[in-house]
Formats: sequence, structure tokens, C-alpha cells
Amino acid sequence: MTSRPRKLLMASIAVLCAPPLRAQPASCIATPASLTPKACKVPTIAEAHAPKNVLRLIADVPLPGPANRFDYQSVDPASGRLYISHMNAGRLIVFDLDSSCVVREVTGVDRATGVWAVPAHHMVYVSAAGRREAVAIDDRSLAIVARIGGIRFPDGIAYAPAEHKVFISDESGDADVVIDARTNRKRSTIALGGEAGNTHYDSVSHCILVAVQTRNQLVAIDPASERIVSRYDLRGSDSPHGFAIDEPGRLAFITGEGNGLLQVWDLRTMRVLSTHRVGDDPDVLGWDAAWRRLYVASESGVVSVFQLDGGELHQLGEMRAPHAHSVSVDPRTHRVYLPLENVGGRPVLRVMSP
Repeated sequence: MTSRPRKLLMASIAVLCAPPLRAQPASCIATPASLTPKACKVPTIAEAHAPKNVLRLIADVPLPGPANRFDYQSVDPASGRLYISHMNAGRLIVFDLDSSCVVREVTGVDRATGVWAVPAHHMVYVSAAGRREAVAIDDRSLAIVARIGGIRFPDGIAYAPAEHKVFISDESGDADVVIDARTNRKRSTIALGGEAGNTHYDSVSHCILVAVQTRNQLVAIDPASERIVSRYDLRGSDSPHGFAIDEPGRLAFITGEGNGLLQVWDLRTMRVLSTHRVGDDPDVLGWDAAWRRLYVASESGVVSVFQLDGGELHQLGEMRAPHAHSVSVDPRTHRVYLPLENVGGRPVLRVMSP
């Protein structure tokens, strides 16, 4: 899909699914049976003209630091940067996507897990689980400007733009923690009643969604009131942790760590459309919205590749790489990035393309 059709598609989605105009931001639109506004008309999305092959190697780019575990990544298309949590090195790697080189390592983020770029505030938020805190980094100076403590095990991160709030999964604290992006101070802790998996923002329902892995549920939170609006039982999923959202198509792709299954959920009806086998212990998902491709990276080193045609998900194949449990996609180039902790005794960023 070229740049112009993609822009037209996103503009039509904004019109078809926009909430009524009001003085205050819209509330989270979630009912027990749906995560989609009644007035939202899902547009017909043309089949993406994407290659049907799995992935081909572009380069293995050497990364600094010791050969140990990485975790989440965050792409900022506006700046052309990729932020990578080098978890067991306690660093954030800043990678320039255009020149394919490392810009900087930011230290002082012990056991870095989640990471999310918020360019509207020139901030990058990192979950520093070793210090039980979230760290705010200025994306211009790459200096740490705030530390927000009192989070037992910070993990996945999401951002609600209308409210200027950051939501962080507190995995072992059984909660989602809310931070004000304007002040970098903690606002609240939302009890989930179970371990928090990943957290995402859905702009169509205007909800923060959290996978609660020990309850096999997806939880919808209103970012304005900071309260749980609805819970959805994820039948057939065992310990759901990672997920991705096709916002215009109103689909959620949710993986179960315990049974190695990927489920496709219809966010209009909250029903399972299909189930697919992926690698053991799936972790991070990458979604290429323009090319309608889904990547599921697993702790077992399997990266499963899927193509969405209409509303049907088809597996194209899989590839294997040691410790390939984290994946990201550059929406501008469709390149896929896999940080690998040990290839020939050193860490590398494996760059691949369909």
C-alpha cells in the first residue's frame, strides 16, 4: 500500500469511527459484548500488495553491550528512531533506522523491560524493573529527567494522547500504573486482580486494554476516569500476555504463553474468529498495519509470520533465531527488527524484510 492510500484509509477511519464532538475527551466505549462504538463503520480495506514470502535477511548490525537479554522495542517513525530495551544490561539502545547505526546507549535503567516513545512530549518511557520504577527520558538530550517509583515490576507501556497519560503494566503488582505525561508524576494505581501482561491504547474505543494473564482476561480501562470499564474472558487462551490491535479492522491478536496459541478476536462482538499455533511461550507481537502482516516472536526462538486478507489470518511460515522473542516493524519501510542477545558471542540487531 502506497503512502497516499494509507493516508486516505486512516482519514476515513477517523471520520467513520470518531466519537461525537464534545468539550471533554471521549470516554472509553466498552460494553460487556463489544469494544467498538455502535456508530463505527468498519471500512472495506483493500488487500495489501505485500510480498508473500516470509522474511529475508538484510543485515546483522552489531549492538553494544554484553551478550544478554533484550526486551521490548518502540519505533518512533517521525524521528526515524528505534528504542530497544537491553534488559539484562540495564540500558536503552537508541538506534537510527535510516542510517542503521546506534545513536546512544542510555544507562541507569536497571533491568529495562517496556519502552514507549511519546513524541508529543519529547519523552521516551522505560520500565526499569530492577529499580521498581518508570524512567522518563528526553528524546532530544537523551537524558533521564524523571524517575517514577513504587511499581513492583513495570513491564508493558501505552499512551492515551487525549488525556496525556502513560499506562504501565505492573506485572507482579497485579495493576496498571498511571503517570501524567505533563508532570511525570504518578496519578493512580488500578488494581487488576491478576498479573498484568502487555498494555495497549485503542483509539477507536478510546480504551486502554490490558491482558490479565492469571485471569485469562482482557480488561478495558477508561483513561479519563482511570477505572476498569469491562472485563472479557479470553476462552481458550492460557496466560495471555502479548497482543496487538488492528484498529480499523476491529481485530485483536492475542497470544497465550501457556499454550502457544494465537487467537484472533472480533472487537465488535468479542468473539474468537480463529486460532493458530505459534512458537512455545509467545512474547512480543509486531503489526504492520499498511501491509496487514503480523509477526509473533516467541521465547522458543520461533517468529511466526501471518498475512491478514480481509478478515482472515493466514500463516505464511516461520523463521527461527536464538532468543528471538522481541520484534518490531518500521511502518515506513516494512522492515522487521529482531534484537538477538548472542550471535557468535555478541548481541546483534537482525534486520529483515518480507
